Amino acid sequence: MERNLEELKRAKIALREQARVVVLTGAGVSKESGVPTFRGKNGLWKEFRAQELATPEAFKRNPALVWEFYEFRRALVSRAVPNPAHVALATLEARVPRFCLITQNVDGLHARAGSKNILELHGNLFRTRCLGCGVLEESFAVPIAQKLPPSCQHCGGLLRPDVVWFGEPLPAGVMNQASEEAGKCEAMLVIGTSGLVFPAAGLPGLAKDAGAFLIEINPESTPLSPMADVCLRGPAASVLPRLLQEP
Repeated sequence: MERNLEELKRAKIALREQARVVVLTGAGVSKESGVPTFRGKNGLWKEFRAQELATPEAFKRNPALVWEFYEFRRALVSRAVPNPAHVALATLEARVPRFCLITQNVDGLHARAGSKNILELHGNLFRTRCLGCGVLEESFAVPIAQKLPPSCQHCGGLLRPDVVWFGEPLPAGVMNQASEEAGKCEAMLVIGTSGLVFPAAGLPGLAKDAGAFLIEINPESTPLSPMADVCLRGPAASVLPRLLQEP
């Protein structure tokens, strides 16, 4: 317990002293909001594995089935609300001169909590992309359409969820911007992520190489733990509010 308090104190001092802060979040941030983790033991839907539906090949074979799966996910997430971790990060952004939140999550809860400068590496469940004209649009309607798969109101083309599927690269512009932010930050918080999914898992290394103070918040040790200056163990919804308490 004493060591945990000392680590918490060090992390607080680091955040107060640094003007440029980057945060990298994963599924653990949304766990207390009731959002199921993608890789969890309950990651089954009907008789399909999620990893078999979240692919370009699956969408090409049966877009209506893939959209049915995403409607199921959108319905779950639409009922979730931001938890104290999301709120704390929005508070931190208001305090820091230069702040960037990089998330692997597609649930949109950071924005709903009030965060502004967000880079969504894997897209967003509530955004669509037209395969015909390429237009991006937000839709919070559940269901998104009376008939699946939905079509574009501008050109009639097929809509797909604007998320990154297995086998697809991350959007180059978003990943380049995330790498640039990580390479320039003075402190980085890595929260609720396994540190296993690349290229996102490489961002803390970029920050560390640039001399940033690295803070990991996770209930368990991860492959990123050895490089962290401070490791705070516990759920993000509990640890983050304590980290921002004064003094």
